[in-house]
Formats: sequence, C-alpha cells, structure tokens
Amino acid sequence: MAIIRAAITGVGAFLPEYRLTNDEISTMVDTSDEWIMQRIGIKERRILKGEGLATSDMGAWAVEDLLRKTGTLADEIDMLICATITPDMSLPATANIIADKANIHNAWSFDLNAACSGFLFSLATATQFIESGRYKKVVIVAAEKMSSIINYKDRSTCPLFGDAAAAVLIEPNTEDLGVYDYINRVDGLGRHHLQIKAGGSLKPASQETVANEEHFLYQEGQAVFKAAVSSMADIAVEIMDKNNITSDDIAWLVPHQANMRIIEATAKRMKISKEKVMINIQKYGNTTAATVPLCLWDYEKQLKKGDNIILAAFGAGFTWGSTYLKWAYDTE
Repeated sequence: MAIIRAAITGVGAFLPEYRLTNDEISTMVDTSDEWIMQRIGIKERRILKGEGLATSDMGAWAVEDLLRKTGTLADEIDMLICATITPDMSLPATANIIADKANIHNAWSFDLNAACSGFLFSLATATQFIESGRYKKVVIVAAEKMSSIINYKDRSTCPLFGDAAAAVLIEPNTEDLGVYDYINRVDGLGRHHLQIKAGGSLKPASQETVANEEHFLYQEGQAVFKAAVSSMADIAVEIMDKNNITSDDIAWLVPHQANMRIIEATAKRMKISKEKVMINIQKYGNTTAATVPLCLWDYEKQLKKGDNIILAAFGAGFTWGSTYLKWAYDTE
C-alpha cells in the first residue's frame, strides 16, 4: 500500500499596495536606508491601508487567489488553519472570519499562534490530518497585519515588519512527494525577550497600558538575534542529518525572512550556496508567519516536481522549527 504524504499543491498570496520605504521610515525615527540595509537587509515593506481592513481581509484574498489558481471550489475545503499573531479580535478566531469571507462553509477552522514559526507549526498540524486519510483538502493561510502592533516611534522594531498573507493547499500524495519530516521546538523563557506586554489576561488593557504603549511589540534585539541564529541554523542541520541528506541533495532552503544576517548564517551552517536560498526580505520585510509561504509564492515558477526543500523558521515564544519536503508539482 502506497504511503500517503501531505503535499503542497498550490500557493496563493496577497500583498498590500502601499510600500513603506526606508526613506519614509527615516522621517519617523533616527535611522537611514544605509543603516537598515546593512543591519537587516530590508528596502521596503508593504502596509495595509484602508478603513476597516484587517488581517482577515488579506487572508481571505490570499485564499481566494489560491482557490482560483488551483481550480478548487470553496466547498471542497475540509479544514482551514490560520497562522497569525495579529488576529482581527480576541474572539472569534480569525480563521473563522477568513472562511466566511472566502465562502468556505464545509470546513472547520482555527487559529494557530506560533509567531514567525506559525506556518511550519500549521504545516505539521495539517500533515497529521492528511496522512491519517481523514481529510483531502486543507488550507493553511498565514496572515499578518504587523503594522497594527508596531510602534512607529521605536526604531528597533518599526523598520523590520510588513503586512501580507499567503496561503497553501495541502492534499494527499502517493508519489513519495510532500512532507517527509519536521522538527518543531519551543522555549517559553524567550517570552521575556520578545512579547506584547499588555492586552492579555496577565495585564488587561487599561488607560495605563495604553499610555505606556504596552500594546506594541517589544523586542530585545540582541538576545533575539543570538537565539535565532543558533536555533534556526542548528535545527535545519538537524533535520538534514536525521534524513541523511546533504547540501548537494537540497534544491532550496526557505528561511524565515527576519534578518539577512540570520538567513546567511543558516545557509552557511547548512553549507548551502546563496543561489539555493529563497530571499525576498528586501521587498516585503518580516511578515512573521507569512514569510515562508510568501517565499514559495515568489519562487513558485522556479520550483520543480521532486525538489528537496528545507523550510526553517524562528519566532517569539521562543518557537523554532524545520521541515523537509519534496515539491509536488511543476508550475505550468
């Protein structure tokens, strides 16, 4: 009997039109295009503008793009997972709102919060439902309106993040294509270095928390950078060793797009040449959970059926992970 694997069979995305450039950011905080490019590698990032527009809108538009490209009917979807740290509201789940806006009515859905590792954690979750044979079509949508939680007076965070959404369709495959393995890990001590201090049950919203600007993302850059470099590189090498694959076997590394130096360190540790590394941080910045599927969307036409691909990410929590998969289709 053939092994059932969970395979990505399509990628869709949505990018806001507005481009926030380094030059514009330099009018908000004490920074420059040269400083941002040297230390982070970002040239511009997309920002969602418009009254009443939220994470769910971008997510729904990405899902609609995915369904159109794959010729999939909304009612064929069995499950929808939304990876996000910028939900429309505390409840209901943004996944439910996306499903409604995309006219998906025969699926159940839920949010998954693993910050920048959200797509990898969602892919591991979807894989279980596909491999079990229970579901045939699962959508993962990673959607983030990071501009809603960024303090544009804080130069340590405001140059880093952008808004975007990307979605993938996961289906069963019996050709030995799809997800082969994954390793995901967390370390809750990381919460002290990267968090939003207020707005949850620990510190509910109040006049004081708003006045103290505690509803914005807080980050201790050096601690996060150090942890990200070691964790993302080590776990990518670990999954290679576990599956007896070398850098020569790998067609593409798809790293989380947080910082060009982290990307380069991961590729170096894996002994992967830059030509095999998907990079679009310069165009979109860090879109958190959306970075990895957004890379797949950006590079889709270069992917070939059977390509060995390593996904790697690191995020708040701390969360980190790596996935090894074989690409399941050629793009026409």
